Amino acid sequence: MNYDETIQWLFSQLPMYQRDGKAAYKADLSNTKALLKILGQPQEKFKAVHVAGTNGKGSVAHIIASVLQQAGYKTGLYTSPHLRDFRERIRINGEMIPREQVTAFAEKFQSDFKKIKPSFFEMTVGMAYQYFAGEKVDFAVLETGMGGRLDSTNISNPVLSIITHIDFDHTQFLGNTLEKIASEKAGILKKGIPVVIGRKQKETTAVFEKAAKDKNTHLIFAEDHFELRKIETGHPLEKHYDVWFENELYLENVNSPLLGNYQMENIATALQSINELKQSGAISIEKETLRQGLENTIANTHLLGRWQIINKNPLTIADTGHNRDGLFAIREQLSETDYEHLHFVLGMVSDKNHEDVLALLPQNATYYFCKADIPRGLNAEILKEKAFKAGLNGNSYPSVMHAYNSAVNNAGPHDLVFVGGSTFVVAEVI
Repeated sequence: MNYDETIQWLFSQLPMYQRDGKAAYKADLSNTKALLKILGQPQEKFKAVHVAGTNGKGSVAHIIASVLQQAGYKTGLYTSPHLRDFRERIRINGEMIPREQVTAFAEKFQSDFKKIKPSFFEMTVGMAYQYFAGEKVDFAVLETGMGGRLDSTNISNPVLSIITHIDFDHTQFLGNTLEKIASEKAGILKKGIPVVIGRKQKETTAVFEKAAKDKNTHLIFAEDHFELRKIETGHPLEKHYDVWFENELYLENVNSPLLGNYQMENIATALQSINELKQSGAISIEKETLRQGLENTIANTHLLGRWQIINKNPLTIADTGHNRDGLFAIREQLSETDYEHLHFVLGMVSDKNHEDVLALLPQNATYYFCKADIPRGLNAEILKEKAFKAGLNGNSYPSVMHAYNSAVNNAGPHDLVFVGGSTFVVAEVI
């Protein structure tokens, strides 16, 4: 198989949760264990930093990977889903896995895969692990796909576990309370391995404290130690922060390329995680290198789709936030953004609580409803009807690009075009 045939085989032969939904979900790790046995247990050959959570885990993983890379460590990064290229999921020092590696992996193990029938996600985790082991990375930063306890990434050898903010998402699998969801996320904790929690939440703190006690491990809340204070520069498309640690100025005037206000919490979580790695002796890093790692996050790791400016005339922003908390943060930042009128390109997946999410979106806007080109996508007409009941007005379009091009064409020079509601809508635009 050539590369294109390999990718087609991956997508067509194996279920993939992001595209197909519940049919791809497996409630145990037996397949992952069988897969890793076939691959020779590659997860035992590198040190992992394991990141779970509902919102922010991808950004935290990218920030940590950037800092480790900046400090001279050969750093693997596994994230999901991808936006433009399958190989975005698997990187070393920012470079995507080569096409020939993807093809060679599929060809070598195709017959074995047919016997155990792994999911798309299980197989890509195996591919990442084998690549990281073969390339002898110093660290691999691993983002969970969904949950934690039963996620394929949970068979790894972490030196640090991290859990970001918890919110309602994938409730049909993880539970319908924050406590239940937190319990699934806490499933990544390992005996004696320290864990960083991004935010204290009244519903989840006790869950994490009990899990840490059961695993006899050290629990650290990032917000107890690191604080970012925004510096007003007069440039709305820049973000500058002073970083405080233990109430003392730690880094002055960090110029962050991550423009979402929600990234303040993610940066603090990443900083606490780096501090834990440093305190444990796992890494050595100077403050200036740490600063460079923060400021070069996008340049080093190519993070996409987080309050990403894709055009300046008209101002066009894309963000993959898609659950209640993510869209609440988007609404708040939109309210702080200067524009004359908002044109919102909106698509969602079908297995979400649409009513709760739609109620969060700004009503003083023109909406362009669309369906991403995946089986899980919610029909644009159905989305339009649901949105109308929530007080949102606009038209439906036959594709994401039809909706996007209409929004751009209708926008005045001082208007704002926003693309969001689903990772897959953002992926088609950027």
